[in-house]
Amino acid sequence: MGCSCSSDAMGLASQVILGRWFMLFASFLIMSGAGATYVFGTYSKSIKSSLGYDQTTLNLLAFFKDLGANIGVFSGLIAEIAPTSLVLLLCAATNFSGYFLVWLSVTSKLPHPKLWMMSLFILIAANSQNFANTGVLVTCVNNFPHGRGILLGLLKGFTGLSGAVMTQLYLAVYGNDSTSLILLIAWLPAALCLVFMFTIRVVINSGGTTSSSSSSSSHDDDDDDDNELSVFYHYLYVALVLALFSMIMTVLQKQIGFSHAGYVASATVICVLLFFPLVIAVKQELKLWRRRSMTLEPPPPPPAAPPAKAKEKGSFFGDIRKRAERGEDFGILQALFSYDMVIIMVSTFCGLGTNLTAMDNIGQIGESLGYPTLTISTFVSLVSIWNFCGRVFAGFVSEILIDKYRLPRPLMIAGVLVLSAVGHMLIAFPFNGSVYVASVIVGFCFGAHLTLLYTIISEIFGLKHYATLFNCGQLASPVGSYVFNVRVSGALYDREALKQLAVKGMTRESVKELTCLGTMCYRLSFIIMAAVAIFGAASTMVLVVRTSEFYKGDIYKKFKDENKNLQAENGMASNESERAEANQTDR
Repeated sequence: MGCSCSSDAMGLASQVILGRWFMLFASFLIMSGAGATYVFGTYSKSIKSSLGYDQTTLNLLAFFKDLGANIGVFSGLIAEIAPTSLVLLLCAATNFSGYFLVWLSVTSKLPHPKLWMMSLFILIAANSQNFANTGVLVTCVNNFPHGRGILLGLLKGFTGLSGAVMTQLYLAVYGNDSTSLILLIAWLPAALCLVFMFTIRVVINSGGTTSSSSSSSSHDDDDDDDNELSVFYHYLYVALVLALFSMIMTVLQKQIGFSHAGYVASATVICVLLFFPLVIAVKQELKLWRRRSMTLEPPPPPPAAPPAKAKEKGSFFGDIRKRAERGEDFGILQALFSYDMVIIMVSTFCGLGTNLTAMDNIGQIGESLGYPTLTISTFVSLVSIWNFCGRVFAGFVSEILIDKYRLPRPLMIAGVLVLSAVGHMLIAFPFNGSVYVASVIVGFCFGAHLTLLYTIISEIFGLKHYATLFNCGQLASPVGSYVFNVRVSGALYDREALKQLAVKGMTRESVKELTCLGTMCYRLSFIIMAAVAIFGAASTMVLVVRTSEFYKGDIYKKFKDENKNLQAENGMASNESERAEANQTDR
């Protein structure tokens, strides 16, 4: 009896640890630490003051941050040939080394670094985000191919929340010291990747369905799809509570003087909420374990690689002269040279490029309008929280619009770009409280656009080379960030600041830090960005028209068919194994 209980306990533990729901829980934790780039607005003031940079120089660093965060082609190509564990190991290495060197520089533990060195440090640090995205997103989409808009929204939503989460944790650990925030984002995300580097993997046929007949297979497949959606909603509720609590704490901490014990209590609640998805994961794996126990189905296989057909010889880049149908597996060059990808990149340049600029400059925007430091921190936290809301909202709502009304998912990107233009105009023509509203809009639109971008690329170009293609699709983002951050907003800010110095009879050499005050500091730059966002919305409507017929069909039919075929193959293999065992027993 005792031996049986021990065996059952070991079987359940194996089911949980090797199951795809535990893998998804680990993915949420990794993604909650993968958004260190979104708290740049909090610690950028420390970099600017300690190293004596002007706004153009600081914006140049912000560009290299955005460049590093969006050059994911290398991580994508590595993921094509290497296991996910290696991708996450590289994530940990680049994250820690980059941010730790930034921290050493800001705290003067490293001799005053040259600008190119600081740019390299922050580029390496930010590039770690791509390794996390590639390792986690690609694996999760392969494990849960249906309703991927919802799944990607949740995963990227936790990344969007990471700014608020990191802020609460650093306040509890280090106190109100923005320099120490750089140290926290150096070691914590790296530690998460190392702990779960072997957990994030493709789990083949872990749905717990049986394959005794085609009719039961079809019925179980539909039940599993409904169950997945239900579980995703449970994760959504947890994420929403986490976002709401973070927002409440952020507001209270700016209005009330928190003691260190108060910060610790807040961080403790954050950690409990982050680990609550583990309860949901264990519950789901327990259901699957009981189902397998009743049907005498074998436990899930150990970590395995994707099927060999995903690596067909000669199909890595594809024949660019051959036209592939939307939804099929495109070759890399086939996708990159398609009209659809060009339109996606234009949209990304206009949308993510302008919103990244607004997010990177939110601290300086608040400073120029005379807001106190604590209020500026509120703006940064609001951007992070609503970044999460945008990611989750876009994933769930766009999935509903497709399922019920067959509306093309790119239509939602066009709407997001129009809303972005409204946020930019609120900064260009500020009034009392307008920056609060603008922070909400900018964060929401950036998050929504990112989720929609990743989902649309997976739907139009297939999953075979998704690791590389979604990283290529976001390359237009750092280009937009450079144009609008360095060449537009940074240059116009410094020009206005020099005008203000001239009025006072001073020159640039008279001050260490170049600071602009007033509504004119960012007015022209954000008017330009609002116009660019409207242009991006208009260009996206072309993609809406091009993909309307595609989205009227069942975009997940291919994966449903493949899943049924896989179940049938596994069922045949299981039956053959049973017959072999029976023959052996008879002998």
